[in-house]
Amino acid sequence: MKETTLAARAEHLIGASDTLPTIPTVATRILALLDQGEVNLDEVADLMLADQILTARALKIINSPVFRPAAPITSLKAAVVYLGVAHIREIILTTSLIDIFDGGSAIGLSSFWEHSFGVGMVAKVIAGKAGYRDVDKAYIAGVIHDIGIVFLSSYHGDGVKRVQSRVEKGADLLATEVEEFGATHCEVGLCLAQRWNFPEAYCEVIACHHDPYQATLDPVLSALVNLANLFWSMHLPDYGGWVSFNLATEPAWKLLKERCPDLKMDEERFRYELEEAVQEVQQLVASIFSS
Repeated sequence: MKETTLAARAEHLIGASDTLPTIPTVATRILALLDQGEVNLDEVADLMLADQILTARALKIINSPVFRPAAPITSLKAAVVYLGVAHIREIILTTSLIDIFDGGSAIGLSSFWEHSFGVGMVAKVIAGKAGYRDVDKAYIAGVIHDIGIVFLSSYHGDGVKRVQSRVEKGADLLATEVEEFGATHCEVGLCLAQRWNFPEAYCEVIACHHDPYQATLDPVLSALVNLANLFWSMHLPDYGGWVSFNLATEPAWKLLKERCPDLKMDEERFRYELEEAVQEVQQLVASIFSS
């Protein structure tokens, strides 16, 4: 019953917005093309080239530490071949989200995307250690998990500032969001993702990244993003503030150990490795917003 009420309130928040954000036209056409049975990669590349900002951002992401090609990729057609159909979709979704929310916001968008790309990168690394079947999927899930926050900050900025102020004083993030908005950023993000026809697995992560045990399609993916979110927030403050946690007591860690018995991770060494990742992500985001 509570979940139904939160979802209804989230729908109301989005429906009450005068100018609901939409996926850019070129991106919509590309996604529709990718949904066809036989995909012509040259046609996909030609469509992407029609949007210079999308193209520039896509190439920067592809050449980032996340994908780490053996040599720099400067041709969009080469990038399309390198990625393959599944990952083209993910790149389009990522770059479209940046484009949609590239305006006024109650939170610093550069900091928000540093957090998002950082969580994506960490989720990919943990996915590799856990033997997860698609580490790039974990990356994209990490990047888009908080789209509800950036929507709220863009359309309900005063409320977000009040939430931030209370969280900084020790209040619980999700409970404070419910008091302020009648829903959390998880329900709001899920509503947006469903309206934009995001794949179900990503919708579930957006809805369940704070409680992976609620996930039914792919609980491991939600757990990966949950842990990545915690690790990254130790280094840079996000909407929920600084984070300190004990890995052994985290439900997401328990879930991963249950589902991925071969998972082994030296926590202290991993935290140290993240220091370098922080700088890489900051450089990536700075380059994306310089386009």
